[in-house]
Amino acid sequence: MQSLFHLAYHVTDLEEARKFYRDVLGCAEGRSTETWVDFNFFGHQISLHLGEPFPVTNTGRVGNHMVPMPHLGLVLLKPDWLALAERLKAAGTQFVLEPQVRFEGEPGEQWTMFFRDPCGNPIEVKGFTSWERVYEH
Repeated sequence: MQSLFHLAYHVTDLEEARKFYRDVLGCAEGRSTETWVDFNFFGHQISLHLGEPFPVTNTGRVGNHMVPMPHLGLVLLKPDWLALAERLKAAGTQFVLEPQVRFEGEPGEQWTMFFRDPCGNPIEVKGFTSWERVYEH
């Protein structure tokens, strides 16, 4: 069975969201109306609807860090992760958690970064050296 992931969530400003998802993250825009817009989020569909974003708290303990919960996540291979980290830095993105490696030398070693879209929705992007390492324990 093959599938694509779909997630719909609120943003407070569609034009600001468009600029970020399209111009900074590089996501292709899909269908839209006056109240929502779809994006190809790295092969998955997200739908951004005008409204109040979900409440977020820093309650997710990962290593020594408390990270925003809930959050949208993305897993990339390390070269793509590095390229995206550079794009985000060049765009002046404020990071919740700066790009870094965690669990170094351990099973599950990964590169991670947390940031928020212009409406406050938290996004985590992880990078792995291979797809096989994503579920390594």
